[in-house]
Amino acid sequence: MANRVRGDIQGLRAVAVLTVIAAHTGIPGLTGGYVGVDVFFVVSGYLISHLLFAEVERTGRLSLAGFWARRARRILPAATLVTVATLAASLVYLSLVDARQVVTDAGWATAFAANLHFAADGVDYFAQDQGPSPLQHYWSLSVEEQFYLVWPLLLAAVVLAARGQRRRTALPRRDLAVVLAVATVASFTWSVVQTGSNPVAAYFSTLTRAWELGLGALTALVAPRLVRALSRRALGLLTGAGLAAIAVACLTFTTDTPFPGPAAALPVVGTALVLLAGAGRHEPTPNRWLGLQPLRTVGDWSYSLYLWHWPVLVLAERHLGRSLTGLETGSALLATFALAGATYTFVETPFRTGRPARVLTVPRAVALYPACVALVAVACAGSWWWTEWRGGELGHDPAVTVGEYGAPPGADRTVALVRASVLAARDHRPVPSDLTPDVLSLRDSVADVGDCDYTSFPDIRDLCPRGNPDGERTLVVTGDSHARAWIPAFEEIARHDGWKAYYLVKPQCTAARVTVGDLEEGKPWADCDEFHDWVLQQVANLDPDLVVVASSPPVNGVWVDGNHLLEEGAVSHVLTAGYDDLFDRLTDLAPHVALIRDVPKSPEDPATCLTTGDPDLGDCLFRPLDRSRTLGAVPVRRARAHGVEVTDPTRWLCWDGSCPIVVGSTITYRDVDHLTTEYAATLAEPLGRDLGLWSR
Repeated sequence: MANRVRGDIQGLRAVAVLTVIAAHTGIPGLTGGYVGVDVFFVVSGYLISHLLFAEVERTGRLSLAGFWARRARRILPAATLVTVATLAASLVYLSLVDARQVVTDAGWATAFAANLHFAADGVDYFAQDQGPSPLQHYWSLSVEEQFYLVWPLLLAAVVLAARGQRRRTALPRRDLAVVLAVATVASFTWSVVQTGSNPVAAYFSTLTRAWELGLGALTALVAPRLVRALSRRALGLLTGAGLAAIAVACLTFTTDTPFPGPAAALPVVGTALVLLAGAGRHEPTPNRWLGLQPLRTVGDWSYSLYLWHWPVLVLAERHLGRSLTGLETGSALLATFALAGATYTFVETPFRTGRPARVLTVPRAVALYPACVALVAVACAGSWWWTEWRGGELGHDPAVTVGEYGAPPGADRTVALVRASVLAARDHRPVPSDLTPDVLSLRDSVADVGDCDYTSFPDIRDLCPRGNPDGERTLVVTGDSHARAWIPAFEEIARHDGWKAYYLVKPQCTAARVTVGDLEEGKPWADCDEFHDWVLQQVANLDPDLVVVASSPPVNGVWVDGNHLLEEGAVSHVLTAGYDDLFDRLTDLAPHVALIRDVPKSPEDPATCLTTGDPDLGDCLFRPLDRSRTLGAVPVRRARAHGVEVTDPTRWLCWDGSCPIVVGSTITYRDVDHLTTEYAATLAEPLGRDLGLWSR
């Protein structure tokens, strides 16, 4: 049986890749298709370990160099091709800012550390609005390669430790079973713990996924003896149960399912059952079905299909700026299969069994690693240079000035410059050459919060006095990331007039005392509720002279009595009560409370309009989204009802219903709804005067 070609395994690979593609294209009913990645992990652990065990039994030793050479020939050529091609396509179809991010992603992917990189991005609130990277799917490849860096070393150590003992076989099965079982159980336990406490890190972590590969390895170790005496019928029942488990996961899991954690056991154990049944003396009927030629062909192409499908879909959506239609999705899938078939035929197969494979002996094959790294490094360097050149100060187009368009009677300098910038955009003036901040560093324009980054609340509960730490008057700014965006202005105000300032701001945590939805898990966000209580406690302790509230509407709806509300009217009703509660409490704790109305929201990322094609200022002029205006009016009404002062910054951002992304030569937004630190700083004086804080 060990020598029989396992066509069912290729069929299982086909099932895995097709379910992943189905989930990523939004095919109805397969919301849990992402578990195909977990099926891949188990299959990979099984196959690779089966080959390693066979080598030890055959030769009595394990060639680590030989193993890594085979991995290099199998993995690197296609992965490098897709990485370089995705880099090139990103330069053509994405904005320069987004293309530059893909350059960074390519470096992490090539170093087989993409999972670490994307885990860090996943917990960065300010990176979440940028859309998925076309190389994000390389995280799973990184998990595999990190596992295969350690697993052969562990296997070699166990074989070496068992050498000299009287055994009928060179493979110490009992010792290996114990080691694999302990490691698999430990990894699964950690997966359960991490999924509950740190779901983003858990999703991408090798430590939380290793048990899936480990179970595949354990299945390869015990399968020959475990199923030796089972009948074809019994084996067929095993396969049926395994396929049913995978199907249930695909059909019932959603993006809200905590994963990997205990939920991953369903598709993982199901895959192990299919592999186990196929190792018996008789080939059961379901396994023969998996081995049918169409499925085997898709299974053969599965690695290339996995590599190509994600960048094709992501680049198409991000280039169009919307979801793909049915026809566009079909075209993207046809392109994916065409690219995968060509890659399998002309890249994968030659490097595994063709002339390149014969030329690339063990030392040369291992050298593929530095060679591929060098190739991607050259592509990254060229791409980086190109974005620098295209995004640099080309030409000498001047900043917009008030003098060119005149100022309306009574308008202050800021309002006059906004008006001039709107008129310049309507005239389709060129984008100024010398922008602030530099457009290529736009993503980095995030206000500094020092050691008091309450994104990590409740772990961080410190207080950090800013502004003038020795000031006699105290100012507290509270809210979400939109309040954080105002920090540069308040720093200027506080230093100018001698205020001690505290910034009690937490991204995504709307200031209103409502329960918001967690962006990562799609459930009530308890940390935000706790932060609300903590802020009120700190305000009571600090006894500030002024409390300023600034906040956006909840980005993931609100929760009431176990119901997740997303509809505008329902959210507005809940926010009304939440702001009433907030202002009731704050006005009892501070003599002066003020609200900064939320800034208008743009329908398009400024990085896209400023760095795609040959833009002029008119390409970046926008009208605020209706939902943001409607929900932004709720706290204004409640503030006025409670006698809370309201400052409306709209006049510093828009004029005559239009909002320019560039005012003068300063970019106003870092993304669709966060002010740049540079523009916020320019608003210190008008904001301070509006709040009665700016003395002459």
